[in-house]
Amino acid sequence: MPRPAIRSTSLLAEVRRYFGLPQWELAAFLGVSSELVKHIEAGRRSLSGPVLLRLNELACLLPAHPESIAAVAPDSPGPSFAGPPEAAPVLARLDVCQHRAAQQRRQLARLTAALALARRWEQALPELLTTAPAPADTSAGAARRRRWLAARAQETADALGPAAAARYHLLRVRLEALEAEAAALRTLLPADV
Repeated sequence: MPRPAIRSTSLLAEVRRYFGLPQWELAAFLGVSSELVKHIEAGRRSLSGPVLLRLNELACLLPAHPESIAAVAPDSPGPSFAGPPEAAPVLARLDVCQHRAAQQRRQLARLTAALALARRWEQALPELLTTAPAPADTSAGAARRRRWLAARAQETADALGPAAAARYHLLRVRLEALEAEAAALRTLLPADV
């Protein structure tokens, strides 16, 4: 079983982490091979004078406190920007959200109407099935009516079954998510937009 990697604390590694550079990109900045950067980080090689001077250009930009180099925590407030976001991309996404929400509302309305109709059939079918022709009646009309009632009972069961319930709840959740995103996007826009 391989051993877990030990995080390098070399200046080179700290610069790389702070600026989010892969080894090959820092190597390009320093004018050396990415293999050399790997060896320096691992402590197998040391920095030469000219490479150290080039590295110092970035190293002097590191913050004084190493904990500020750590990755941004997922629950941290995001980066601060100089001003409000540009309205055009926010408006475009808002338009998409509103359009998709309208589609979801229409689908949800159709599904709700179909469910209401299925509930009516669910109430009516027991009485209709009691008046259905007996299986002993072998006439073509009686057989057709039994098949029709059986098909209607199956359609009603399908319309009220777990798959339909899942479809309904998924549509509702998607609609709520789109409406929440649209509301959040509106808060990003200036009042005059």
